[in-house]
Amino acid sequence: MSVRLAWWGTAWLRGAISPDDFLDGALGDDVTHVVDGEALLGAAASVRALGAHSFGAAHPVESDPVGLGGPAALNHAAIDAGGAVLVLGAGLAWVPRHVGPTVEWTTYRADRRQVPDVGEADRELRSALPVVADALAALDVARWRPEAADALMNLRRLTPVAAPRGIPERCVDLMTRGLALLDVVELALLDDGAAVSASQIQQRRDALMPLARSARRAVTAAASPEGWPP
Repeated sequence: MSVRLAWWGTAWLRGAISPDDFLDGALGDDVTHVVDGEALLGAAASVRALGAHSFGAAHPVESDPVGLGGPAALNHAAIDAGGAVLVLGAGLAWVPRHVGPTVEWTTYRADRRQVPDVGEADRELRSALPVVADALAALDVARWRPEAADALMNLRRLTPVAAPRGIPERCVDLMTRGLALLDVVELALLDDGAAVSASQIQQRRDALMPLARSARRAVTAAASPEGWPP
């Protein structure tokens, strides 16, 4: 959700797509988005008048507020929501909340942030994957969560995620792999599979956390125009 808005909103602000394409891409399967009670397109036009030149996504968790620079009110809200969109150039951020089929965004003040470089995030993800795959194989992931094992095996045959014009190909590739690996983590931790002891559960979580961190950083980098390759 935050990724969609960041990509399609940036493309619209930069004149690469039409307002209709912006709304179609940002909404996805949602019925509508509103920002502080205002329709999404109107809110985007309002922040453009304030100097916004692009949107960037953040994908933070409590132990790793990646993509956020503060203040505390924004960080807490974004971590609780599982994501946020930074309105770059306007010093603002939007934090989402699902209300039925509607997404309601609340505006917060946003401080300057640092985001992972796309190349750095790519290298980190590539380094984490074989280590985690070996650890999961040792823990017999194919027995207790075969869907996760299949997802790992299918990483070479991923269909690129949809992206608007103007998004660098390298970012599309990184986003595709980052989202796929977040799905692997979610599958592998779902109800903790067939774990029979607390120590086994903790072993699985310990094995997956480095991959989850690297995947979140990859998704954030791919959806943060400040760090895109020229």
